[in-house]
Amino acid sequence: MSQRKSSKSSSSQQSPLLRLIGALIGAIILVIAGLLSQPSGGPATITPTTSGARPTTAVPVTFTPSGGTQVAVVGAFQSIAVGQGFGYTRDFWQVYFTAPTGSRSSADYVGGIDVNLAAALDSVRSTLDIVAFEFNSPAITAAVLRAVDRGVRVRMVTDDEHGLHDEEATINQLIAAGVTVVDDSRTALMHNKFMILDSSVVWTGSWNYTINDTYRNNNSAVVLRSRNAVETYQAEFNEMFDGRFFGPRSSARNTANFTQDGISIQIFFAPENNVNEVIARTVATAQRSIRFMAFSFTLDDVAAAIQERFGEGVVVQGIFETTGSLQPASELTPLSCAGMEMRQDGNPFFLHHKVFIIDEQTVLVGSFNFSASATNSNDENMLIITDPDIATLYIQEFERRWREATVPGSLQCG
Repeated sequence: MSQRKSSKSSSSQQSPLLRLIGALIGAIILVIAGLLSQPSGGPATITPTTSGARPTTAVPVTFTPSGGTQVAVVGAFQSIAVGQGFGYTRDFWQVYFTAPTGSRSSADYVGGIDVNLAAALDSVRSTLDIVAFEFNSPAITAAVLRAVDRGVRVRMVTDDEHGLHDEEATINQLIAAGVTVVDDSRTALMHNKFMILDSSVVWTGSWNYTINDTYRNNNSAVVLRSRNAVETYQAEFNEMFDGRFFGPRSSARNTANFTQDGISIQIFFAPENNVNEVIARTVATAQRSIRFMAFSFTLDDVAAAIQERFGEGVVVQGIFETTGSLQPASELTPLSCAGMEMRQDGNPFFLHHKVFIIDEQTVLVGSFNFSASATNSNDENMLIITDPDIATLYIQEFERRWREATVPGSLQCG
């Protein structure tokens, strides 16, 4: 304490001119060092620490955008500070990953990406539409309640069994605050997870807004500040909230295929858009590599597309959630027995990802499990985005999971 006071006192005795000159020299040095540290070409490679802190660079240069979140410049995109997790941003998008430690103690469940979403919710001024399969994060719940208190119009669509009627859900707190909640009231699942903030930003991905999915399970979220994306997800929300249309009753017209800032984006919803066929067609375009992380993978047509590309020399690597991965319907055994590198995840809880990465360029991500129920009956969404930077981030997440995954030890090849 005394050393800090002494330093402060000494600094205050310098003349304003000397302090100004020192600040200018320091700024010039930072800029020059930052330029010298840039790679000669291509997107920057980032190796985040396990704590989710900003990547270490020779000279970190930070700035605070209008959203108030400090970021560090690291090349083609920036890292976002996350206490327990990873976050990145560039132009109109953000990408977040959870970073579960394996801890079973709730005392360790702090500083996750739920805090980042809560901060975004605190900036909402007009409307907030929530689609949640599960919902019990204290940080997100509190942020939604604060939005209600500010006069924000909040609406919600959820699953009946796993959302509204789940004993751990905090949805009743929202209802008590005046939020209108619509559930699907059917056996199949309303499995979507997305939010629309002020009709200008969409959050989507595999991540449920829960304690488990934030601090125990591997997940990701993609954030798009995009008029086309907002309009597409808004139409899906309206269909469920206003029309009470779920599952096969949903309109197949609600889909999108557009380009923003040179980035190709496609949006699909299940079951109405035959998402399994979309995935198979996209996989069939692979020329160099196919990587995937799958909570559930039982789709024969997608597996057949993978095997066809593997036969043409495409490198294939896959990580399966261990639970259920050796069941007869799972594609782990046939893909492994065909000679592809397959592993079972190392998370003591769940690998909840639903991700394909094609040719280090294209990422498929969303709520859509690679399963018959997702294809035929559940309400799901799938985002396909072609951007080498986003692909790089998902490859890094894949490699983190690959390092802790294991080769299946009890395969029975026919």
